[in-house]
Amino acid sequence: MFDKILIANRGEIALRVLRACKELGISTVAVHSTADANAMHVRLADESVCIGPPPARDSYLNVPAILSACEITGADAVHPGYGFLSENARFAEILRAHDIAFIGPSPEHISIMGDKIEAKRTAARLGIPVVPGSDGAVASEEEAFRIAAEIGYPVLIKAAAGGGGRGMKVARSADDLAEAFSTARAEAKAAFGDDAMYIEKYLSLPRHIEIQVFGDGKGHGVHLGERDCSLQRRHQKVWEEAPSPGINAKERAEIGARSAKAIADLGYSGAGTIEFLYENGEFYFIEMNTRLQVEHPVTEMITGIDLVNEQIRVASGGSLSVTQDDIVFNGHAIECRINAEHPATFQPSPGKINYYYPPGGLGVRVDSAVYQGYTIPPYYDSLIGKLIVHGRDRPEALQRLRRALGELIIDGIDTTVPLFFDLLDAPDVQSGDYNIHWLEKFLDRTLKA
Repeated sequence: MFDKILIANRGEIALRVLRACKELGISTVAVHSTADANAMHVRLADESVCIGPPPARDSYLNVPAILSACEITGADAVHPGYGFLSENARFAEILRAHDIAFIGPSPEHISIMGDKIEAKRTAARLGIPVVPGSDGAVASEEEAFRIAAEIGYPVLIKAAAGGGGRGMKVARSADDLAEAFSTARAEAKAAFGDDAMYIEKYLSLPRHIEIQVFGDGKGHGVHLGERDCSLQRRHQKVWEEAPSPGINAKERAEIGARSAKAIADLGYSGAGTIEFLYENGEFYFIEMNTRLQVEHPVTEMITGIDLVNEQIRVASGGSLSVTQDDIVFNGHAIECRINAEHPATFQPSPGKINYYYPPGGLGVRVDSAVYQGYTIPPYYDSLIGKLIVHGRDRPEALQRLRRALGELIIDGIDTTVPLFFDLLDAPDVQSGDYNIHWLEKFLDRTLKA
């Protein structure tokens, strides 16, 4: 096991990793920008190192500064959390070159899954169902028209190196394709420095289903069920739950088994999430995230397995603590992402929290690094916490969520808490009958009302 882990992140995920380290008896190092000097993870870590000014490029993305912090403190491993450097293969390579463990998969697997075209090829080779589309990058508009005609409209044009909805356009007919292709290509070049594009069939009303997987790098893999992440705004997840109200036990078992086998065959090490679009009883691979997910707590709630603990165990050379037969799904869990944003306009709302009271009670978990008197800086993502509830079934989880939201007090800034009360009142959410387009249509109707 590691002696000292440096946590290369901030906010609630840094605190989440820190807690797992403490339970394992591992010393911790927090890194922080000058804007985060008073952050909770800095206060609770055994050691802390300032790595730069507020902009992420000068601090949390500053690889030399993080490497120096490892050397200064003697950290023998780095946990990257999510975001920032968590899926940066070069960062993992540099750590390996300096005999510092990266708590995550190998640089090679990060690279494969970071390239959406190569990821899709690999998924198909491993027996995972994929969306019909181009086999590789589309070199020209002429080729785009040919492929679109073969697979049928509507089609989705996506950046090979994309994420967060950037470099992504829908062409519903041949008349739309040229403009959609050129616009997406320009966005991809500006955002990622790479204008490689690919085309796939656009599914009209799919759900977004992701399978949590874990491998030990020794040919063993397990799945921990699915999460339904269909309630999204601008391709950003807002509400996640497990199990999905839209798939049945047979489908769950089949796609889970295929995903676990693929991870084992790949020789993958650590946590990963295989993401699918699901429509009319069929799953279609879209990407794999080679890191811990923001929404991992819902899986922990229904399995009782600490995913961060498991990450650390595997990265230190250990085996998985569970086999597939050991994993039992219990009840229903829902996570709401609480953002420091205006609930109607979604404009960021940094500032000082004058009063803070988190909910509690049976089946309620709050993952947050904020506290009363804390000032939310304007430089980073607006996520300030996650409210997770667990119930014996979905109706109980929904009722518990309503109760917990009613207890939560965050005074001094705007938050998205009111949105979740609106969602709880929506009949489609109550019944679980929603897809990836539902939330944006709901918000559009709400604004017009």
